[in-house]
Amino acid sequence: MKNTIVIEVTQEEDGGFIAEGLTENIFTQADTWDELKENVIEAVKGYYFDQPSIPNIKLHLIKDELLVIR
Repeated sequence: MKNTIVIEVTQEEDGGFIAEGLTENIFTQADTWDELKENVIEAVKGYYFDQPSIPNIKLHLIKDELLVIR
């Protein structure tokens, strides 16, 4: 079974996304979720270009939301 790497994703205030590997030096960003997924796959393939196999990817979305109570 393939290993799985975790990519932490945060959403910016402008709606864009930033993705960063928790254990690997992988970083990318995008304006939309679909674009981010494509960019993450490309970044992971590039990081593991000289390896015999590429691990599965788990995207972990971190969402901070402020709830104002009145």
